[in-house]
Amino acid sequence: MFRKQQLALTLETPSCILRLPMMSDHLQWAEQRQKSKQFLENWEPVWSPDYFSKRAFQNRVYWANKSFKNLSSLPLFIIRRNDNQLVGAITLDNIRRGPSQSGTLGYWIGQDFARLGYMSEAIKAVVAYSFSKIDLSRIEAATLPNNSASRGLLEKSGFKYEGVAQSYLQISGRWRSHVLYANLRNDRRGKTEAGID
Repeated sequence: MFRKQQLALTLETPSCILRLPMMSDHLQWAEQRQKSKQFLENWEPVWSPDYFSKRAFQNRVYWANKSFKNLSSLPLFIIRRNDNQLVGAITLDNIRRGPSQSGTLGYWIGQDFARLGYMSEAIKAVVAYSFSKIDLSRIEAATLPNNSASRGLLEKSGFKYEGVAQSYLQISGRWRSHVLYANLRNDRRGKTEAGID
């Protein structure tokens, strides 16, 4: 089920609500990110010195609302339904219109909530929304080759391996190659087992 109101987006899954971040999320977000620092830092860019500050989070909320309004990005927090616990976030970014009609998917989940199905539900909801409501044709995602959990999640969610991007992103302070995946609205490629070691 999809609900869109003035500068609000809510996607509902069986276990979670996906919505734009709000200032009232700051403490829970900071706590979740700090608790999961060791779990996340191998897969993410280096965090800035003011990363957890209220001001930095305010900028994050402002950017989220502005980019959603412009439909250049869908930055959503994943909130567990039964207790309103923030479990992670998912962002469809770099939304490109015209002949491309595509976007890039990124996500993170708190260590305590990994492998419980929340991110799988979130990816399916964002993909469905992207294809049916904002008319995208292609959603791309990239992950480190050794991130088997993320690769498995993408493959389980209908993404197919497409290749390797050399020095794609700076992760943990150094340039790292990533494996590329894509999910197509009208995919005729069939199942693929390709990958790199």
